[in-house]
Amino acid sequence: MVIVLMGVAGSGKTTLGRRLAEELGWSFADADRFHPAANISKMSAGLPLDDDDRAPWLAAIRSYIQHQLASGGNAVVTCSALKERYRQALGAAQPGVKLVYLKGSREVLWSRISARSGHFMKSDMLDGQLAALEEPADALVVGIAAAPDPIVAEIRRSLDL
Repeated sequence: MVIVLMGVAGSGKTTLGRRLAEELGWSFADADRFHPAANISKMSAGLPLDDDDRAPWLAAIRSYIQHQLASGGNAVVTCSALKERYRQALGAAQPGVKLVYLKGSREVLWSRISARSGHFMKSDMLDGQLAALEEPADALVVGIAAAPDPIVAEIRRSLDL
């Protein structure tokens, strides 16, 4: 099984993904590691990615997911996956993949992003992500207001893990 944790910046994808994978003894892959250098440079400059920028990134994440499924591996993967077409590009609806949408208020997201240092995502990009977000109809929706441990417990309970 592959669990894809999705949501806008500041939703806790990396923190929750690492904890969930660790508790389950599964592999963990953060979507940021799949970005080509040009994408990171662009985002570091405060410029949003376009669909041409995202295509190789999404393809690389899908390849990782496919490899995990084909080899019988279990993994937790993070990806913003803001639009339905991005989730389709990832193969999020295929058997063996569980999509978890980490949902939070703008205030919670803003406070988390603003507290970051050394990350390429800038807090002023949050409004753009929220505007672009197409909330999934077919995902487990988990609120992010709580601390990480109860959120991970909720994900595990909801997915019978």
